[in-house]
Amino acid sequence: MSQQVTSLRLRRTQKLLREALIELIEQRGFDAITVGEITERALVSRATFYRNYHDKYDLVEQIFAEAMQALSNAVSELSTDHPPQIWVRFFDHIAEYERLYRALLGRKGSSWFVLKMRAYLVDLVKAYERLPLWQPAADRPIYPASDDFIPDLVATMVVEAITWWLEQGRPYTTQEMTKRCALLVSAIFKETSTWQ
Repeated sequence: MSQQVTSLRLRRTQKLLREALIELIEQRGFDAITVGEITERALVSRATFYRNYHDKYDLVEQIFAEAMQALSNAVSELSTDHPPQIWVRFFDHIAEYERLYRALLGRKGSSWFVLKMRAYLVDLVKAYERLPLWQPAADRPIYPASDDFIPDLVATMVVEAITWWLEQGRPYTTQEMTKRCALLVSAIFKETSTWQ
């Protein structure tokens, strides 16, 4: 069998498993589903599942890693001089993977995934020199590098904003969500910059 055929089968299997996972989360919630239910819904054997993933957490982890890689690729094309555009791309990415994020971050999702998303956002805030969503370089916030409180607070707020946005059916554009979050984040950074 050629490598191309094997690759196509693998991609097809991964797609079926991911779709089954999302459907089951939407119906029953992440914590309630089993690998057996995922494989049954996807019409894939358990052996095939375990050749690709350790468990349902590994499946979600790989989906998330691929989604974050796609986001990272899109964001890396931009300079850190353009924080608004970085965050617009972030919300564009969330919109593109809307069903996945709505399932995993929503009421039937997984607290484990929420923590993964928060950790990713903490790293994103730190990676872009602690740039808030919409603030010019001259007004960058200053806080102790060892202080994770502010990045964690910002990440938590952004996860909650994403969850609300998706559960409400995306009533605002990605640009509007960026702007609204930017105003909130800027207010947080402005206030915390006065702390001694």
